[in-house]
Amino acid sequence: MQAISTTLPQAAADADILLERQVESYWDHRSEEFSTKRRRELDGPDGAAWRRLLTQYIDGIWPDMHHLRVLDVGTGAGFFAILLAEMGARVTGIDMSREMLHEAKENSLAYGVSSLTEFRPMNAQELDFDDASFDIVISRNLTWTLPDAAQAYREWSRVLKAGGLLLNFDSDYSQTVWTQDNTGDELADATLAECTAIKNAMSINEEERPAWDMAQLQSLGLTVRLQADIRPQVHLDPLLIFDAQPLFALCAQK
Repeated sequence: MQAISTTLPQAAADADILLERQVESYWDHRSEEFSTKRRRELDGPDGAAWRRLLTQYIDGIWPDMHHLRVLDVGTGAGFFAILLAEMGARVTGIDMSREMLHEAKENSLAYGVSSLTEFRPMNAQELDFDDASFDIVISRNLTWTLPDAAQAYREWSRVLKAGGLLLNFDSDYSQTVWTQDNTGDELADATLAECTAIKNAMSINEEERPAWDMAQLQSLGLTVRLQADIRPQVHLDPLLIFDAQPLFALCAQK
């Protein structure tokens, strides 16, 4: 019996590591195409719309962003890092995909904010930062890819300063099967199938979201506000097609 009690947790940990490697490889493969889409967002009406939305959340607490430290978790090609740096913040972007980090660095240079941004390879569930290091922790479409999203939320709360904001934008993909028709991206069928398989392997996608997320954040002592679907606010560019699922916004204050 003792062998079982020690072997099962190790087996679960090994399975999570394999999932993380699969996710990392998947986004490495998609990094260039993904980066192109994020640049189109930044340059078009969606970029301006995201700026307005973030300003609504942040202005009531910090009218001046120039002294703020921001952690962009799962930065991808650097969309939020660039946007918030343009607004005056100093941003650290982290991601498991080194190819994505390469794109983020290149984009940061191209948009003239490299002096305000840094990018580091790091696991969203195991942050290499001291407690209370950041004023804002922000993430977009990441939590659905995490083997242990509850642990991620604990870590994000840990590195957040008192009074700071945790902003998470994601969707409930529990019933989603990605195809050419519902993504708007010219991706191979095998790539789309792998995305669906990754989603199905993550326990968070068996939960009722965003109710599950709100409960996790509230259990950490954060005060949580929800916008159930912000697509009408931030998906304005007719040339960009996104997932059909509602995009919820969670704003949690420590």
